[in-house]
Amino acid sequence: MESKAPYGAAKAGNGSFDPYAFFTHPRTVLRILSWVFSIVVFSCIVNEGYINIGSERLLCVFNNNADACNYGMTVGVACFLGSICFLILDVYFPSMSNVRDRRRAVLLDLGFSGVACFLWFVGFCFLANQWQMTSPDELPLAQGSDAARAIIAFCFFSTLSWVILRCHCTAFIITHITAEQGVFVLI
Repeated sequence: MESKAPYGAAKAGNGSFDPYAFFTHPRTVLRILSWVFSIVVFSCIVNEGYINIGSERLLCVFNNNADACNYGMTVGVACFLGSICFLILDVYFPSMSNVRDRRRAVLLDLGFSGVACFLWFVGFCFLANQWQMTSPDELPLAQGSDAARAIIAFCFFSTLSWVILRCHCTAFIITHITAEQGVFVLI
């Protein structure tokens, strides 16, 4: 009977990469969804998040608050890049032979998922609040209003996807602690 190595990965050198199994794994599907949600948020801000009313100066559609648009862009791009990096790490993970590297990868995933979840929730609350305070007089012909609603909705969806990724990572840690390791050590 062949045993698995700690943290759920097979021993290095066993098997080959199976694209179908990888892309149908729930964690991969969630990462791709999080990646798409990030693209939607920052692309909506880039395309229709700024308007100009009679001048060359661009104003954010969220109550003319540039911080709201900057926050959404920053979190969107950071989570976009993070999703790509963790997808690459998920491909590489089964071939990791060092237990410490596996542990660090899982803990990095857990930490990043938690931070991303928190940042998306703050972004959802902040952007929804700024949109609520935006008066119709500030947006002639409701310019950018559909994009603003999409940004708020996808911030909420991103929060949910990162919460599920965080829960999946926590469950992964709990189920893959072996009896001989005992307590989970953070080193």
